[in-house]
Amino acid sequence: MRQTTNTQVATTERDIPIEGLHLRILAEGVRISPHMMDVLVPRDSALKSPADLAGKKVAVAVLNNIQSLTLNAILDARHAGRPVYRQILFPQMGPALQRGQVDAVHAVEPFDTAIQGELGARVLLDAGSGPANGLPASGYITTAAFVKKNPKAAAGFRRAVEAASELADRDPAAVRTELPEYTKVTSDQARSIHLPAYPPTADPAALRRLVRLMRAQGLLTKDIDPAPLLVK
Repeated sequence: MRQTTNTQVATTERDIPIEGLHLRILAEGVRISPHMMDVLVPRDSALKSPADLAGKKVAVAVLNNIQSLTLNAILDARHAGRPVYRQILFPQMGPALQRGQVDAVHAVEPFDTAIQGELGARVLLDAGSGPANGLPASGYITTAAFVKKNPKAAAGFRRAVEAASELADRDPAAVRTELPEYTKVTSDQARSIHLPAYPPTADPAALRRLVRLMRAQGLLTKDIDPAPLLVK
């Protein structure tokens, strides 16, 4: 079982086969919230509005993934042109922006806040706004074979994730306290970064929003109904 973001798949009526694996959704991970990711530019950049991104080089950590998917959706909603994406890992985004290798970076927390603080970068666009807001950004999946063989383990994993998400949603301060214990986020960063949203349960309606965006942008070739894929 692992946490994952979006990937291009073909579909049957009730399964998502990837290289022979029929997948099941155990639980959602996080959903996009305001400013949990931003499009950043140098303080003195000539880019002044999201419309200025048309044709410009924007760094994303992975091509054809949640970052470009959501940014395209935001720009499309504003009737603005799309940028050209360059793959640069999050830790290298700040230096790439500083050296002028890209015009902007699409940074996710905690790199978002760090780049702003260290370089004085300016937020050009809240990448968690508009059609991106509330969109599922990650999740936990496994195979149909695993669920069939280990139904109690699969259901127990789902309940554990949902219980943790419910706690995180109810008490964000607890998340900020725990972050330095399990990640490289410092206590100061943990207090200031923008946290994602933590859904207490997987929502087929929210997942369908993701499917529609992926279909519209060519990341899926067929429609998927996520409801039958959810582990009960």
